[in-house]
Amino acid sequence: MIPIANALVVAALGVAAFRFFSLPLPWLLGPIFACLIAAAMQVPLGGVKALNDSMRTVLGVAVGATLTPAVIATFPAMWPTLCLVPVMVLCVCVLGVPYFQRLCGYDFPTAYYAAMPGGLQDMILFGEEAGGNVRSLGLIHATRVLVIVVALPFILKGIWDADLSSLPGVRARNVPAHEMAIMVVCAVVGWLGAKRLGLFGASILGPLILAGIVTVAGGLHHRPPTEAISAAQFFIGMSIGSKYTGITMVEVRRDLMAGLGFCLILILLTLIFVEMIYGLDLAPGREALLSFAPGGQAELTILALIVGADVAFVVAHHLLRIFVVILGAPLAARYFNPKGPTR
Repeated sequence: MIPIANALVVAALGVAAFRFFSLPLPWLLGPIFACLIAAAMQVPLGGVKALNDSMRTVLGVAVGATLTPAVIATFPAMWPTLCLVPVMVLCVCVLGVPYFQRLCGYDFPTAYYAAMPGGLQDMILFGEEAGGNVRSLGLIHATRVLVIVVALPFILKGIWDADLSSLPGVRARNVPAHEMAIMVVCAVVGWLGAKRLGLFGASILGPLILAGIVTVAGGLHHRPPTEAISAAQFFIGMSIGSKYTGITMVEVRRDLMAGLGFCLILILLTLIFVEMIYGLDLAPGREALLSFAPGGQAELTILALIVGADVAFVVAHHLLRIFVVILGAPLAARYFNPKGPTR
């Protein structure tokens, strides 16, 4: 219980500091930086997985509530950019695996799963089964999510002058009580149902699907209130920063620096794809950036909600990316033949 209490206090102090200095995204970036600093100081931090997952259901319902018939009618127009998602995943693999294997010295399974821009837990699971280094994979992917989530707000502000202080929804007092109850049902039933079916990203995808169905049927006209989305930011940010708990100087020099170097490759590759998509007039630049940035699905959803981007467009591309990565990972693992100890 002490690590959990530590994480909550540290994350709250992070929010307070960011709000005091008027820094962007205090409910997300505040907990990330505060927990990262505390972890580097060897403060024991922890979290409750069920609570973290429950916060992700809020984002699933928020996306599902945007899927009105008018929005769904725009889906067929997304196919040109959706077709580019597997291309980008392939580019990440072609650049990332040699980077981790030849330049950083990791074995092939660790290099492959470190390069793949999938969900952190999925990549660690597949990497462990293939004989990869689990601790290295965890730190590298945590660094990927951290850097992308921290960099994007500044890019969005610098290029599009995005308003990062706007509320991602209306206040709870302005949401009808019966719709709040419907949202809770969509969150719980959607999550548990998707989990039982074994869907990847069940905590987001299940509530998204169920809330989307209810929205199309006319049962929802509001997204979750801003207080719920702020809480989701808080716990997701705390979770990201806490993943560095117990990091050693050896891991900083090896895994953290390798992850930072790879993030530079990812950011450059993302900007190339965004420039191409924008230049071909396939999508607005802001939506293209949020859709192709290889960060966490939950974190990118939060950013899309805050800056007022086309959330359905962004989420559709991230779902396809995760699907492509997860589908390809077990197939690639069949060809792995780990030799010797992993790094």
